[in-house]
Amino acid sequence: MNNAIEISTLEDKKLPGDLAMWFFILAELTVFAIFFISFAVTEQLNPEMFSQGKAQLHPVAGLINTLALITSSFFVALALNAIHQGKRKVSVSWLITAQAFAILYLIVKMWEYQSLFNVGISLETNTFFTLYFLITAFHFLHVILGMIILSYITFRTYKGAYRSNVSGFEAGASYWHMVDLLWIILFPLIYVI
Repeated sequence: MNNAIEISTLEDKKLPGDLAMWFFILAELTVFAIFFISFAVTEQLNPEMFSQGKAQLHPVAGLINTLALITSSFFVALALNAIHQGKRKVSVSWLITAQAFAILYLIVKMWEYQSLFNVGISLETNTFFTLYFLITAFHFLHVILGMIILSYITFRTYKGAYRSNVSGFEAGASYWHMVDLLWIILFPLIYVI
């Protein structure tokens, strides 16, 4: 009897969101994996250049961005939990808060780019900064896309769209968590290790 209950419970489990979003997330993770591997291999070939490059970065800015995205993902998770409980207004509040932390990330990242540009560092400075700007700018664009998705979800939640089917909400939340996860890998790879 217990085995039948356990089996049915396992069969009821599914990925949040829809399959198309998971294929998209897998494709994005593959592209970032190629970037991460390229960065790590190139660093092994040019350890002194990468050490000097990392010394010119702003690790506090990187840490603030890490905390901003982790906090944003936390609020997206709270919003998803609230929508599952039928608390639409609470969910909207959490989503707006999540986007505020995402805006903090964008502001700090733009400040960091401007600080580097002000001292003459650009995409063409050396291989380290070429990879740094390519990888972080690509992630920056994903944050912007994630914010567009979160804005759409916020609007639809406000309008009461996710009453019986929260698949679209879950798909958007999954994308946002991927963006956060990528930064959690990027921060130590580029700023710390």
